[in-house]
Amino acid sequence: MSAPAEGRVQRLVEEAAGHLEAGAWEEAAAAARRGARLAREAGEPEAEAELAYVEGAALAQLGEPGAALPRLEAALALRPDDLDAALERGLALFEVCRFEDARRALMAVLRAEPDDPWAIHTLGLIAERRGDAAEAKRRFTRARRLAPDEFPEPVAMTAQDFDAAVEAAMAELPEGVRRWLANVAIAVEDVPADDDLLASDPPHSPSILGIFRGAPLGAKESMDPWSHFPSSIVLYQRNLQRLAGDRDDLVDEIRVTLLHEVGHFLGLDEEDLARLGLD
Repeated sequence: MSAPAEGRVQRLVEEAAGHLEAGAWEEAAAAARRGARLAREAGEPEAEAELAYVEGAALAQLGEPGAALPRLEAALALRPDDLDAALERGLALFEVCRFEDARRALMAVLRAEPDDPWAIHTLGLIAERRGDAAEAKRRFTRARRLAPDEFPEPVAMTAQDFDAAVEAAMAELPEGVRRWLANVAIAVEDVPADDDLLASDPPHSPSILGIFRGAPLGAKESMDPWSHFPSSIVLYQRNLQRLAGDRDDLVDEIRVTLLHEVGHFLGLDEEDLARLGLD
C-alpha cells in the first residue's frame, strides 16, 4: 500500500475510534464504514478488522444490533482473538433475542476473560429468562461487585407496591382515556416473554419496560399477530427496577412507561411519543 493510502486508513481508524470513545455513534459508524472500504481495497486486514469492530459497536449503541452483528462477525473473521468484538457480538445476539447463541458467545468471552462484568451480567439475564433464579442471582451479584456503577442493586419494591404505583399512574389519566381503557387489561410481569419480543420484526429488546398487545383504538384488523387478541398493556417489573435510580425514580418510570403504552393504544407511534417526552 502506498504511504498516502496508508495514512488515510490510519487517520480514519483514529477518527472512528475517537468518535466511538466520545459517544458520537453515528459519526463513528460513518467513519468506520469509509475506512473499512479503503482498508479492504488497500489490503490492510488489521485496520479493516478494527474498523469493522468500531462500526459494529457504534451500531449496537444506536440500537441496531441486527445491523451490528455482521460487522462484528467480520471483525472476528479477520481477528478471531478480538475480545472486544466477541463481547459486543454476544451482547448483540442477546438484543436480537438469540439467547442460546448469546449464552455460548458470552461463555467463550468468560473463558478468556473471567471477570468481564458485561458478559457476567448478561449471562445473568439469560439465566433469569430461563427461570434459573440461583444462577441469575449469582451472576448479578458478581457483576455488581466487579462494576458497581454499571450494575447497581435494583430498586426494591414488592409486587403489591408495584401494582399500587400502576394504579396511581392510571388514576392520573384523563377520564376519557380511562373509559377507552375499560376493556384493556393492565398487567405486570417480571420480564418479557419470547412471544412478546418476537412479535416484532426486528425483535424487541429483552430490556423493554412495557408493551401494548393488540390493535390501536379504532384500528381495523391487521397482520399484527396480537391484533386478534383482546388488547392489553404489560409492564415488566424487573426491567423497570433495574433501570430506576431510586424508589421515586421507579414510580416515575412506571408512570412514563404506562403513558407510553397507552399512547400506542391510542395510535401514537414512537416519533409521536418522543415528541411528547414519552420515549
